[in-house]
Amino acid sequence: MKKKLLPIVLFLFTITSFAQYQNQLTEQFPRPCQGFLGGGLGLTWIDNQPYYTFRFMPDISLGNFGAGLDLRLDFDKNGKLRKEDFNEFSDYLSIIRYARYGLKNDPVYVKLGALDYYTLGHGSIMYQYNNSPSLDVRKIGLVFDVDFGNFGIESIYSQFAEASVFGIRGYVRPLKFSEAGNIPIIGELEVGATYAADYNKYAGVVSGFYNPGTRNIQITSDEGSMNIVGMDIDFPLVSNPAANLVLYLDYSKIINFGSGIATGIQFTSSGMGLLSISAKLERRFNNVHYLPSYFNSLYEIQRFSVDTLSSTFAQVQSKAGILASFDPGNGYYGELGINVAGAFNILGSYQRLDKYPESGILHISTDISPQDLSFIARAGYDKINIKNEKDLFTLDDRSYLYAELGYKPYPFMIVSMVYIWTFAPVRDQNDNIIDYKPQKRIEPRVSFVFPFDLGCGN
Repeated sequence: MKKKLLPIVLFLFTITSFAQYQNQLTEQFPRPCQGFLGGGLGLTWIDNQPYYTFRFMPDISLGNFGAGLDLRLDFDKNGKLRKEDFNEFSDYLSIIRYARYGLKNDPVYVKLGALDYYTLGHGSIMYQYNNSPSLDVRKIGLVFDVDFGNFGIESIYSQFAEASVFGIRGYVRPLKFSEAGNIPIIGELEVGATYAADYNKYAGVVSGFYNPGTRNIQITSDEGSMNIVGMDIDFPLVSNPAANLVLYLDYSKIINFGSGIATGIQFTSSGMGLLSISAKLERRFNNVHYLPSYFNSLYEIQRFSVDTLSSTFAQVQSKAGILASFDPGNGYYGELGINVAGAFNILGSYQRLDKYPESGILHISTDISPQDLSFIARAGYDKINIKNEKDLFTLDDRSYLYAELGYKPYPFMIVSMVYIWTFAPVRDQNDNIIDYKPQKRIEPRVSFVFPFDLGCGN
């Protein structure tokens, strides 16, 4: 199932980030003691079927605490609520878009809700992981990060409704415990250890068959939960308020499978006035039966799938099954992020393996929303298993897209067109999700955003 991108969407990729998903470049929450009362009306086409859509999205911030809701209702032409909107208990929980304490990179940061893009450490094990790539299966997870200066942890649990992805990285700055910790640059030396796992019942399935007649799955090889461990070390080369340059080394091991090493250099700079830049270049050395960044943006889609359209027994497809006979060879990874005056954000990354021609993974997210101008432009795109340049911007079952272009006739009103290429769940006879299929959404939308001051700072 493929569809070429429209030229306007291709243009949006180069200038625009996800609107409904939190920007991973700079988290955008209301300022302390302020809030937004947002909502909208629209007509949504979901796989060419029209639905009337209503959204209500309040968002408040009280000191370090903040919370946001997202109530979305889709009604068909007969006035009936769309079944997939609220057919699971997790759908009701997902009305809580987020509840948080602190901000990312604060000494304490806690977030409950949709986890749009999360990276552990340098991303060798978990990179830009998204717990809800399907709008019809919205999940509630938890992020908990704390930095005590000398040591700290960063952690994630992807969803509370069922056993799923968990990750934790502990790190220590050993020289901070001695006088050497006061030495410029070298005192920031950091050593970390990571454990990540997927406890989903299909996480370790290597092979199996699907019977379309009975709609039953027969598993022939199963490793159980998928467990990955890793070690990493940061060598700071430059460290000052204007710029940071870090050399790092990672080692990762997928239990019962292979291992890999990644070494790279990371640069960040915020000392150029209105311009901030981040960049990373990494070389990966991979052994047999290993995949770098195993938990990535489309992992929830890749984990397990079956061919439900087949009329005969179909082979199960799984990410663990890829590892069983996979020799990736070495590879490269690159990343570039730019922020201009907080009004223009772009983040792009790409990775490819030497021996595997279908190994390209692309991530782009951008956002143009100047406060004093009358337009907005946002988009985001993920693509896995890229074969070549022609395959790069083809929408299919390896793609994930959000794009919005809008106009503000009044400061409190946004009239926009939204295009979403996402996934719809495929269920067995017991209502368990056994696969995902691509889903297209087109939404002409009118949104209202009313900022307000809570007055708690007075």
